[in-house]
Amino acid sequence: MTAAALSLDGVFIRLGERVLIPPLTCTVAPGQVTTVMGPSGCGKSSLLAFLCGSLDPAFTAGGRVRLGDSEIGELPPERRRIGILFQDDLLFPHMTVAENLAFGLPVGVIGHRTRRARVDAALAEAGLADFGDRDPATLSGGQRARAALLRTLLSEPRALLLDEPFGRLDLRLRDRFRSAVLDHARGRRLPTLLVTHDPGDAAAAGGPVIEIAIPEDRSLNSHAATTAKPIVIPLPRRP
Repeated sequence: MTAAALSLDGVFIRLGERVLIPPLTCTVAPGQVTTVMGPSGCGKSSLLAFLCGSLDPAFTAGGRVRLGDSEIGELPPERRRIGILFQDDLLFPHMTVAENLAFGLPVGVIGHRTRRARVDAALAEAGLADFGDRDPATLSGGQRARAALLRTLLSEPRALLLDEPFGRLDLRLRDRFRSAVLDHARGRRLPTLLVTHDPGDAAAAGGPVIEIAIPEDRSLNSHAATTAKPIVIPLPRRP
């Protein structure tokens, strides 16, 4: 499938009278990683939830979301073709590693042998060739993180959202896993939004940075809150 850009046009989020995300317009090109930064509670994760269709109904949100030529903001989550990776790996404890990965496969991949072959190939590529029949509880933190990434990629997303997926990993593992995730995103030409508190993540991403910083006293009735734009700061590309 042809790579597509992820475009946000006037996307906003509020909780009651409090504006979390003022109208935001940006385009994430295929293979580009755009970083979203800001203090806790400013709405970063809520923005990702809105994009993938899982925003809690307690929030009010609007604006247009497009993936290539298709407007996806009104589609159910399973039809948006947006993958998301969280800080927690969220592997199902009652399934084997292979069954967890198979859960991510599109419904169009039919037949047990075909599905298992896809899973086994993905595990081998990630250095987990002998782990398919393992209980997820027996995996190390790094192995669980890789399995969660594989499950997301096996769903064949057209865009990728990263909600602080490196935050709980130790420093050595974080660098390796971060490189693997970003390399996969670029290699598959996925437009990617990365939410993080870590400037090191933004530097590794190498793309634009959207800084969300909204004072606590801004409300829906404040003209400043409803017209302000997050600051976009381009970082130098890595050589």
